[in-house]
Amino acid sequence: MTEWKRHGDTLVWAAWSVLTILQTLLSFVLYNQEGVESVRYLAWAVWVVMCIFGIVPIFTLRRKGGVPDGKGYVHTTALVDTGVYAVVRHPQYLSFMLLNLFLILVAQHWLITLIGLPAMALSYLIALDADRFGVERFGEEYTRYMQTVPGTNFPLGLIRLLRRRTTHGRRTHSSESKLEEE
Repeated sequence: MTEWKRHGDTLVWAAWSVLTILQTLLSFVLYNQEGVESVRYLAWAVWVVMCIFGIVPIFTLRRKGGVPDGKGYVHTTALVDTGVYAVVRHPQYLSFMLLNLFLILVAQHWLITLIGLPAMALSYLIALDADRFGVERFGEEYTRYMQTVPGTNFPLGLIRLLRRRTTHGRRTHSSESKLEEE
């Protein structure tokens, strides 16, 4: 069963890769010159967010993930739940989805959309698989993390992060007030 699972993971990654490469190449060929300019501005905003979620995790995992010397940043030994990982559990898979969305918005062609949507869905499947791996590797700690931080929904992740900080700030303030009263 494990061998089939690994094979399935490889097929999902391969399908995402092929669709994304095809989408990228066709975006140059099928770029809609008469496209909506405001949608293109939105596309470039998506590009910036994509770069943040794609690049920041590399440095975060290297710094806080307990990566052994000589290993790549993906070889973490510690669960990282701060920084970008306090907003979403899978920032790089989110960046893959945002890449596909960027191409859809910038090219503004139906075929680019037709290719990009399943590629986005495959990225989401890859993120779900990463959750299974996280639970296997970090156990209950990762399960609690999953309950607190969304997988790829970064607006929800930002809202939850702000609520946690507000709640934590209130607790700290309340605790200080109680200590002053005693």
